[in-house]
Amino acid sequence: MMHKFENYLVVGISSRALFDLEEENKIFEEQGVAAYSEYQIKHETDILKPGSGFALIKALLKLNKLVSGERKTEIIVMSRNSADTSLRIFNSIKYYDLDITRTVLAGGSSLSPYLSAFKTDLFLSASEEDVQGAIDANIAAAIIYTHQLSSENFNKEIDQIRIAFDGDAVLFSDESEIIYKEQGIEAFQENEKKNAQNPLLEGPFAKLLKTISFLQKQFDKNQSPIRTALVTSRNAPAHERVIRTLRAWNVRIDEAFFLGGMAKQDVLKAFGAHIFFDDQAIHTDPASEVVPSARVPYKK
Repeated sequence: MMHKFENYLVVGISSRALFDLEEENKIFEEQGVAAYSEYQIKHETDILKPGSGFALIKALLKLNKLVSGERKTEIIVMSRNSADTSLRIFNSIKYYDLDITRTVLAGGSSLSPYLSAFKTDLFLSASEEDVQGAIDANIAAAIIYTHQLSSENFNKEIDQIRIAFDGDAVLFSDESEIIYKEQGIEAFQENEKKNAQNPLLEGPFAKLLKTISFLQKQFDKNQSPIRTALVTSRNAPAHERVIRTLRAWNVRIDEAFFLGGMAKQDVLKAFGAHIFFDDQAIHTDPASEVVPSARVPYKK
């Protein structure tokens, strides 16, 4: 039977985002592909430690067990590894009992052409080049921070997945952010008041939010396995346009924080985000110290 992903949440994740491959990546960067390949083959029976995206992926896979015989999500490991160097990844997937059966092993080639082929809703990778290619191909993608938080972040079970998004240039287009950068805060606030009734254009993660909202509506609101938050530097009076935009999209955001320039990491820690998406390193750098975080690059 032909398998179709139209009604699934499809997440592509690189092997370096799923597992801790920082030592191996250092070998690749300093000694080249031959040394990396030799190391991976020599250690292919050594199980990899969980990486920054591991807990999120493990929790997403649990969605498939909530309704008997009905899958909600599909996880695809997408790697530039060759098939010959991939056995360590497969062995680690089996060891952790992850229900992942599909992989893309591009053998050094770009991954972006394969994202659309797999109907990918989200792509997480530590490679800025691969993520940029995905964003340019209109796929929601982000560069995940790979430094370790603590072992308990990977070992504890997640009963409710918590995903936090920035607004401008992530959920929404960067049209308003450009005004802020070029003309300042007063021009930005005036533009948002003037256009409060006009929904913002969709940003790179709008489709992903809509897919998540579709999944949420299949469960009782008080028992949803996914909870979302908007964590934005906007504040009043720029809040109204955001609220009306989400209403026009008919999507649900469970929690919203209009911080007016306040630091985001304390709110994200309190929310308990399992992943936070933002377009600016000034926010993702400090946030990555307390919650798994990923930066969304601008489309070229």
